[in-house]
Amino acid sequence: MADRPNILVCISDDQSYPHTSAYGYAALKTPGFDRVAEMGVLFSGAFTPSPGCSPMRGAFLTGRNIWQIEEAGTHASSFQAKYKTFQEMLEDAGYFVGFTGKGWAPGNWKVSGRTRNPAGDDYGSKKLKSPGGISNTDYAANFVDFLDKRPKGKPFSFWYGGHEPHRSFKKGIGRENGMDPSKVVVPPYLPDTPEVRDDLLDYCYEIQWFDSHLVRMLDELKKRGELDNTLIIVTSDNGMSFPYAKANTTEFGIHMPLTVAWPAKAPGGRKVDDLVNLIDLTATIYDVSGVAPPKEFPIAGRSIMNILASDKEGVVDPSRDAVFSGRERHSSSRYNSLGYPQRSIRTPQYLYIRNFRPERWPAGTPQKYATVKYDADGKPVESKLGPEHGGYHDIDACPTLDFLVKMRDDAAIGPYLHLAVDLRPGEELYDILKDPGCKNNLAADSAYSDVKDGLNNRLITYLRDTKDPRVVDKDGGDVFETYPRYSPLRWFPTPDWAKEHPERVPKQDWVDERRPK
Repeated sequence: MADRPNILVCISDDQSYPHTSAYGYAALKTPGFDRVAEMGVLFSGAFTPSPGCSPMRGAFLTGRNIWQIEEAGTHASSFQAKYKTFQEMLEDAGYFVGFTGKGWAPGNWKVSGRTRNPAGDDYGSKKLKSPGGISNTDYAANFVDFLDKRPKGKPFSFWYGGHEPHRSFKKGIGRENGMDPSKVVVPPYLPDTPEVRDDLLDYCYEIQWFDSHLVRMLDELKKRGELDNTLIIVTSDNGMSFPYAKANTTEFGIHMPLTVAWPAKAPGGRKVDDLVNLIDLTATIYDVSGVAPPKEFPIAGRSIMNILASDKEGVVDPSRDAVFSGRERHSSSRYNSLGYPQRSIRTPQYLYIRNFRPERWPAGTPQKYATVKYDADGKPVESKLGPEHGGYHDIDACPTLDFLVKMRDDAAIGPYLHLAVDLRPGEELYDILKDPGCKNNLAADSAYSDVKDGLNNRLITYLRDTKDPRVVDKDGGDVFETYPRYSPLRWFPTPDWAKEHPERVPKQDWVDERRPK
């Protein structure tokens, strides 16, 4: 039992590729991430199964796509106990398991018959003094506590879920700590202004905070002689919390940093370009641990152990030529807290996206109710609308969004807001090699019709094969709208499409029960 590898999974909260120094991003320093990359493999083509917190974590823990785990595939809902997590399966096979920080969250795992977080036992008692906007959880000290409590001879599986760089950031914390805004590379979907640069710099500082705990964890493993026989995975759950990134299946919403090391078995110091879905890492954990994955609800990922065991760089496994992602509800951001269902396929060159309900606002309905009451028939009474552009709640509140809204009528800045919040067509196609910011939708360009049709066919085939309700159900996947959200709800005016086509409004008892009277 003792010769089985330990598992250390490290997941930051809202970090896009390529924001580590191992990828050459000069605005920050991530010695922990870089150290794992030197010991192991640095991946340039890693993608999240979903651009949102709890859906991604549910997918990662189960090794299944978000549309294969029911409630756990949407944000802030529940997580049925029938979907066994790798932590539970490894524990049953003799591993000592636990987590610190953010496990599976946000959501309510208690209503599904679980007795603890799906990531395992919570190690969170150790605290420290932290800067504004940053969790006071001493993640590294909690890892030491976990290791001290491990029974002798047992391998471990530990989940380090940092709360950073999730918003909110302390404004100016990057400059306060000597970081240089001139080194920030502003992504192409945002304007290059001082306001945006400073917001990105604060984001970079929080990435460094996450990494500082990783450094301490690696030092602890080395001190205990456990480093060589530990499979170390360092990644993030979804893209950065800026407009048009997090909660979008666009490039900066789904493209993740990833490095994986197992010094005892995997040749290090390599850079690999194979396309990898983060649920492939779940399959890898089962593979290296020798633990059989669940039979009733099989994993959808594919182990990357062949890549890790290789001594090659670049493209190691040419069969890895596509990855799939999806999203449903993110925040409470539109009428009846309806989601914005998306599915995507990413190849080495192209990103193709299907928006299954293009009549809905992708970032949230622009205007919400500031106060609202409903009568017995469900019609709003005594209601007052809030300000225009105040309903984009699928974008985390931030200085960058405030700046874009303020400058919405500016000829140079305004288009960036529209890119993030305007209605989108049912299909999107981007040439990522030429357009990593996903600014030029090629779906309607006849020159790309063969590319679009080929990617659509491949995506729909995969969704059918994996029984996605958005494709195989008669109601078009409205089951996702029936899953309760356990976080607070916001209220929005009835949209025109719902007035004109009431049959297209999903039945949601949970929403009706919480509607303010």
